[in-house]
Amino acid sequence: MRALIVGAGIAGPTLAYWLHRLGHQPTLVESAPELRRGGYLLDFWGAGFDVAERMGIVPELRRSGYHLLEARAVGRDGRPIASFEPSAFVGSGGRYVTIARSDLASAVYGALDGCVETIFGDTVEAIDDDADHVSVTFRRGTRRSFDLVVGADGLHSRVRLLAFGAQERFENHLGMVVAAFDVADYRPRDELVAVMHADVGFQLLRISLHDDVTLFLVTLRESSTVPLDSPDAQQALLRRRLAHAGWETPAILDAIGQARTFYFDRVSQIRMPSWSRGRVVLIGDAAACPSLLAGQGSALAMVEAYVLAADLAHADGDHITAFARYHARLAPLLRSKQDAAKRLGLAFAPRDRVQLAVRNTMFRLLGLPHIPNLVMGRSLRDAVELPAMPVA
Repeated sequence: MRALIVGAGIAGPTLAYWLHRLGHQPTLVESAPELRRGGYLLDFWGAGFDVAERMGIVPELRRSGYHLLEARAVGRDGRPIASFEPSAFVGSGGRYVTIARSDLASAVYGALDGCVETIFGDTVEAIDDDADHVSVTFRRGTRRSFDLVVGADGLHSRVRLLAFGAQERFENHLGMVVAAFDVADYRPRDELVAVMHADVGFQLLRISLHDDVTLFLVTLRESSTVPLDSPDAQQALLRRRLAHAGWETPAILDAIGQARTFYFDRVSQIRMPSWSRGRVVLIGDAAACPSLLAGQGSALAMVEAYVLAADLAHADGDHITAFARYHARLAPLLRSKQDAAKRLGLAFAPRDRVQLAVRNTMFRLLGLPHIPNLVMGRSLRDAVELPAMPVA
């Protein structure tokens, strides 16, 4: 089976890995000229960790990642408001790691070991599904035929646009934007500590990374349209909205100009009644983005890729049956993650003083034994059993 996978982030290479192991011929195409850098840190655990373990990349994730010892909320003056251990959310078994999204993507792509055709600097321009195969026209003008096309190209999926319709039909904007950037030689540094400062309408987070690099993550209440192709406009928004914020905010805003990487996007979810149409199927954020607020988007993307590969194998070439099983198996889980994420907005950018007080009180409670499990409960559990992967 020849499968075109659009997007070389996390979901796409994961699917390529398993399809190749099953004896298929996946092709990856990525619009960026190389693997993307930058983005934010993510906490990686649950069923996604199980997939990574089956791929043999957990040792690499541990080498690249972090085991944070403390999450610390501070006020305008920098004094601690609350503190808790991040590991309290996922248990003490050690089956989790905090890692940069780009490092996770690099590890997944590295597992392909050069065995999968990869095209950088191109993407799909047109998709023609004639029921027996899919003819794809690439932006550079090449035309090729595949048995399946998989959209693993994220929140702003080109495949979803071409096969299912305009993004506005499926995107649920949660009224926030997110920015992430990293800076060398920033001071102060708090090793293995996530330091957070929030006020009405925003949260700033600072984490010290390897090689004297510091990552900043900003979540901001913003419902207006912000150009996604204009870093200047995005940075101007941050400077305007955070001009009078406390803590280290003036120094952080000054540091944007020296950022090595800069990421900015809407905080949104993708909700679709179906993830497939004919021989085209979506995975990862393209299918069911849970948003930054869910905290598990990358791990869930790996689960989706693994399950789709397994269901294709078990369906013995019947893609219609495989796509239906894949959706039935994972749609309830993804919807529950999305619903839980919408309730967590106050932790990332409180709407008003009442929500700010609730957030700070919640963070204080998280420092108490057993409270993290009671507060977060089911939203931190992956209610899915990974199917067995057949041997090619």
